Amino acid sequence: MAASGSLKRNLGLWSIVGLGLGYMTPTVVFDTFGIVSGETKGAVPSAYLIALIVMIFTAFSYGKMVKIFPTAGSAYTYTRETMNPGLGFLVGWTSLMDYLLLPMVNCLIARLYMESLVPDAPPWVWVVVYTVVMTGIVTSSMRGTANFNAVLLTFAVTMVTLFCIFAIVNLTNGDGAGVVFSPEPFVHEGVRLSALLTGATVVCFSFIGFDAVTMYTNEAKHVNLMPKAIMLTVIAGGAIFLVASYFAQLLFPDNSQFTIVDDPLPEIGFLTGGHVFQGFFLAAAFAATIASGLASHASVSRMLLVMGRNGVLPRKAFGYINPKTHTPVFNIVLVGAVCLLAMSFSLELISALINFGALIAFTFVNLTVIAHYAFRTKQVVDFKTTFNFVIMPSIGAILTGVLWVSLHKTALIGGIIWLTIGIIYLAVMTRGFRRSVRSFDDPEADAQMSEPEEPEPSGTPQPEVPVED
Repeated sequence: MAASGSLKRNLGLWSIVGLGLGYMTPTVVFDTFGIVSGETKGAVPSAYLIALIVMIFTAFSYGKMVKIFPTAGSAYTYTRETMNPGLGFLVGWTSLMDYLLLPMVNCLIARLYMESLVPDAPPWVWVVVYTVVMTGIVTSSMRGTANFNAVLLTFAVTMVTLFCIFAIVNLTNGDGAGVVFSPEPFVHEGVRLSALLTGATVVCFSFIGFDAVTMYTNEAKHVNLMPKAIMLTVIAGGAIFLVASYFAQLLFPDNSQFTIVDDPLPEIGFLTGGHVFQGFFLAAAFAATIASGLASHASVSRMLLVMGRNGVLPRKAFGYINPKTHTPVFNIVLVGAVCLLAMSFSLELISALINFGALIAFTFVNLTVIAHYAFRTKQVVDFKTTFNFVIMPSIGAILTGVLWVSLHKTALIGGIIWLTIGIIYLAVMTRGFRRSVRSFDDPEADAQMSEPEEPEPSGTPQPEVPVED
């Protein structure tokens, strides 16, 4: 393998949480508001609440597994190490679909924003400019990416907060529902559980950032930061989505005020605070999209890196880390090339496909907790361990499974096609499944992927060490 550097451990807790929240795009609640409001008959906050409950259970499982396997790779690594390497590859391959497509979604949203501002310019120009700039920033350094993400995220959250303030003023003046406190956004006549579950599958892709932070494990100053970062990300992101969707639903009980239901964010800004606020609101949405683009671009390149170092993708290209920038340059450029496809795809199609891979990954992370603690290391010995390592992850797996079967038909068909391609690739790579996936391992390459951890303060518990079979 060509000379390669290592990932640099320079990310603290709030840098990681910021990257996760940036990935989640706080303003996306307004982009999808019209679609989800129509799907749920005006109960968008309930859809977010269901998704948040599912994600909290799954976040517990991620927190447990990231301590056992403190490396990037997420569901791919956990399934590979606790269940079966071949199954791990297929889970990783499936989740690659959502990781690869989310940067393209951000590029697509940025293109749509720019088209609305400069309608006479050809759309491909914005796609190329966005891709070149984002690829350049993510290639330069992870620390710089985190700092730029923090600035954009702060602006976006500030504008979401201002929206809530304007909404309260408007509601007090009799607009919308005419009240500030009401259960109507959550439950009212005509709301069906099946519709809420379908709505939850639409909004669940907004939560993908909480699991994407596990891709930065090799760049965290301490591995023990990761469980806390995961839980803080999902709770903070869920709180933003819940509060923003609650006030939006009170102010706009139905979609009758929107001329563009598929992405009513610009109209929400204008109807809430006028032209001036609309300008700032659009700027915040653009900033949030850029922040998500940075975080998602960086995280998927790390997943490709792990699969390259494991040898299931060509190691020389996918496993390479630039010794000067400490970044996986080939993977970053490849993700940039995928973003160029945003010239032609629609937002509805891509967001549907993303949810397939995400829910598969979430389901298997819950199952890996049971596989590791109950069967691999046999640590389930009393009620407490049964509750933590069997009951909790089982609930998480069941809930994500319910959302998975509630996916739109397009997502299921597209996901199954992608999974089939992965099975064919695995069959070719293993010569008709006669060769073990483990035979592609290179322990030395894995060991050199990141720098040693910084010394932790005295008294800090050390992460658990994986138990060998």
